[in-house]
Amino acid sequence: MIALPVIIVGGVGLFFGLFLSIASKKLHVYVDPRLEKIQELLPNANCGACGFAGCSGFAKAVVKGEAEPSACIPGGSKTASDIAEILGIEAEAAEAMMAVVHCKGGINEAKERSLYEGIKDCTAATLAGNGSKLCSDGCLGLGTCVSACPFDALSINDNGVAVVKPGKCTGCGKCVSVCPRNIIELIPKVHKIFVACNNHDRGGKVKKYCSMGCTSCTLCVKATPSGAIEMKNNIPVLDYSKKENFIPAAFKCPSKCFVDLVKARPKANIDTKCDGCGECVKVCPIKEAITGEKGKRHVIEKNKCIGCGICLDSCPVHAISLWGGLGYRPDDKSKRQRT
Repeated sequence: MIALPVIIVGGVGLFFGLFLSIASKKLHVYVDPRLEKIQELLPNANCGACGFAGCSGFAKAVVKGEAEPSACIPGGSKTASDIAEILGIEAEAAEAMMAVVHCKGGINEAKERSLYEGIKDCTAATLAGNGSKLCSDGCLGLGTCVSACPFDALSINDNGVAVVKPGKCTGCGKCVSVCPRNIIELIPKVHKIFVACNNHDRGGKVKKYCSMGCTSCTLCVKATPSGAIEMKNNIPVLDYSKKENFIPAAFKCPSKCFVDLVKARPKANIDTKCDGCGECVKVCPIKEAITGEKGKRHVIEKNKCIGCGICLDSCPVHAISLWGGLGYRPDDKSKRQRT
């Protein structure tokens, strides 16, 4: 009476045990051990900058060879190199990017046409009458980009404009995609100058609603003979692929709508090798920044030099150099301050 149930239960257990054993082998899904290692290397911000659904999606794609190790923008070159080492391949170095906001017309510079009291969201404000600013292309300062950034790289300053913290920005592009006015762009991190304006009006009309707005005067274009700046729809567009630092353009802008993230530029210096040929004077974009008689050593006027470095390549005897990371206080030529 006891033996029969035991035999039945034991037989059923044996049957299901064998069934599960066979099923586990038949239905086994191979997981590449490299996948887990790569996922551990990723920042796990799930920002989507790589073009895949989260970091796990990118890890699967890179193991399959469907994505480059350098496609993880927030991870940077170190992550790309580590992933390539796991895969046994060489990683192509991706250029570091950062976001910039093409506007600095805040409370003190840009006029308002109405009072917005709705949801604190730029998209909502745009839908509700296209925002409160007279400038239809200006930053609304409601922080949609700030909320979207997974790296705390954006904030709204005291003047009501979105600003990027270059040290924290990874160039993931999330802020670019959520801005309803399309005033955020990714530029190479090595460049420190950009246009902080995106309006498409020109001349006096701009000054009626923003004191910092670009008037489309084209002085920046004229200051850039390389052709790296082109006017498109009344706004200067900078071509960062060309060997141009845009320092003269920023200096020449009468509206001061360029932003230079370098607070104090190094100054040029002419050493004793100078033969007084005067070639540096010809190329210098700032009048009287370089002085001297023909055939004699020339001198850089430190209070006028903007640190663009154009004179360096013009000197046939290589007598000009930029003096380190030092800048000069405009109110005291004898004092220097570090950048």
